[in-house]
Amino acid sequence: MDSWLWWVGAALVLGAVEMLSLDLVFIMLAGGALGGAVTAAAGGELWLQFVVACAVALLLIFVLRPWVLQHLRQRVPLVETNAAAHVGRPVVALTEVTETGGRVKLAGEVWSARLEDDGIPNSSPRVPEGTEMRVLRIDGATAVVEPVGSSHSQHEPSA
Repeated sequence: MDSWLWWVGAALVLGAVEMLSLDLVFIMLAGGALGGAVTAAAGGELWLQFVVACAVALLLIFVLRPWVLQHLRQRVPLVETNAAAHVGRPVVALTEVTETGGRVKLAGEVWSARLEDDGIPNSSPRVPEGTEMRVLRIDGATAVVEPVGSSHSQHEPSA
């Protein structure tokens, strides 16, 4: 059996996997496999087929994929999922929240939380229970929060 058929089969399998992942990586690998198929059909040696397949795949991943993602995101808004979807959401302190810990209610769930470290030695800001806050970021399984109405610039030390 001709080796170009194996390359085409690999490209089809990688294309099917791309339909499940939608990450634009496997389709670029499929493009590399097609490069290997063209090299095989032209009579190239097996080592050359692999070199061409790898070179085409890397070129597609590092040159074409970023450009395609940039243009795709201009047309279709990016919907954040998982932990990234919680950034900016409002929370309510269930316990006192400090730079070392606390508990908040986030999207109907109880999360561990802490205040952003303000960088001031020996300062220990505390936010009382019931205070409305917002999520700055998710750090592991902990929501890093700040009181509503404050900003990062307010955490600078005053002289």
